Amino acid sequence: MRKSFLIILSLVLSVQLINAQEEKLDMDMINKIRKEGLENSRVMEIAMYLTDISGPRLTASPGYMRAATWAKNKLNEWGLSNANLEPWGEFGKGWEQTKCYVAMTAPYYVPLIAMPRAWTGSTPGDGSMKGGVILIKAKDSVELLKYAGKLKDKIVMTWSEAKLSPSFEPDGNRFADSSLEKMAKAEPRPQQQGGQRNQQGNNQNAFMLQRRMNEMISKEKPALILTMTARGTDGTIFVSSGGSYGKDAEPAPASVVLSSDDYLRIQRLIESGVSVTLEAEVKTKFYTDDLKGYNVIAEIPGTDPALKEEVVMLGGHLDSWHAATGATDNAAGCAVMMEAVRILKVSGFKPRRTVRIALWSGEEQGLHGSRNYVKKHFADPTKMVPTAEHGKVSAYYNLDNGTGKIRGIYLQGNKEAGPIFSKWLEPFKDLGAGTVTINNTGGTDHQAFDGVGIPGFQFIQDQIEYNTRTHHTNMDTYDHLVADDLKQAATIVASFVYNTAQRDQKIPRKAMPQAQVPGNRAF
Repeated sequence: MRKSFLIILSLVLSVQLINAQEEKLDMDMINKIRKEGLENSRVMEIAMYLTDISGPRLTASPGYMRAATWAKNKLNEWGLSNANLEPWGEFGKGWEQTKCYVAMTAPYYVPLIAMPRAWTGSTPGDGSMKGGVILIKAKDSVELLKYAGKLKDKIVMTWSEAKLSPSFEPDGNRFADSSLEKMAKAEPRPQQQGGQRNQQGNNQNAFMLQRRMNEMISKEKPALILTMTARGTDGTIFVSSGGSYGKDAEPAPASVVLSSDDYLRIQRLIESGVSVTLEAEVKTKFYTDDLKGYNVIAEIPGTDPALKEEVVMLGGHLDSWHAATGATDNAAGCAVMMEAVRILKVSGFKPRRTVRIALWSGEEQGLHGSRNYVKKHFADPTKMVPTAEHGKVSAYYNLDNGTGKIRGIYLQGNKEAGPIFSKWLEPFKDLGAGTVTINNTGGTDHQAFDGVGIPGFQFIQDQIEYNTRTHHTNMDTYDHLVADDLKQAATIVASFVYNTAQRDQKIPRKAMPQAQVPGNRAF
């Protein structure tokens, strides 16, 4: 049995070696891509239009549509074909904040760092209000009852046990060589699922108490709800949704995220018996004229009679949260992908296969743009019956982990692609990219493709400040982008797209997945 295993292993390694040896690199073209990408880059100009000029890009908001329309027009200006805003189905209501002011006026005056939560309403009347703060503190449902009937039109917050402590770790890091080596040596393992359910199960009482508290607040309609995220320190606040974007959903009460420092100060004052008064004016706006979601799509048509119907795709999500301008999440990825196709066009590239760029919406609410695009064009994951287009896609490449340079690529369990990508990364080792890992990575749009059996890949990126300072925060602005990293990333992406478009064969595929149970977000 051991002998049979060794024979099979030897055959697998031999096939991989042959595949690697067969990969021929067109160094003239790669050098042309490098020169354009590193010396004549426009990636920061693109990023500025997507951030500073377009503003926050919450899905279906005016800011998203400004950015999407600009991107479509720019891709068309560069000479791409079929540039359009392609609807992917119903999303729901658009939303944006139009004013936010929150300050403590007693026991003394201080303006507070505050940001409305998405899809929440305005403070009552003309929006301007002043009042004391009710601190809800209950260890069980019985204690919670004492607040019943007392919350309507009040300013409300719930007690937090968070304690802030100084951080002795840097906000920004690059992968150490040892970490990259560990990733490269990783063995295939099944994708982890269900962690959140287990976590809730381990603390069911606290979960149910919080649920009842939320139900009481929602029913009694406070004038303003104060919240915080303990992850945010030093004035950084993490902001996402506080209401529903469903077309028939009732607007949630006005709700803001405060900085943890401000929130905990108010809590300490109230617990010490000090009366706290706030004044606030929060105004938000909902948009219901067009409930559809839109992706930006454009192409460089293929030229090989035998291969031009096949497609190489690249993309990232264009939507963001609203606390800042979504620079690292994910204007960075979209700017890189737009710059990659610009590099290819300027280089005079006439691809054998069609190159298609996609900038997705609705990623932050559940990969809606990419999942619906995949469902429409390639396969419904709940049925897993491929369309005629399904077999024509060679690969999809995604970028969505901040501003950091590319250090390699996640294979997403696609072992046969490993030797190919290793060869393609060889010309970029001097730029810090060379790691190929069998590991999966999740949380973004390549999963929509991988989930229906199309090779979908996310690049390994240095995290920089992504998880500590910018991801979903009020600090996610243009000034946190690293220009040289984005230039490097666009250059490498352009080369991957070039190699994929010119390769005689499509990128190897894993086995077609089984149909998914509706509602399962593993795909």
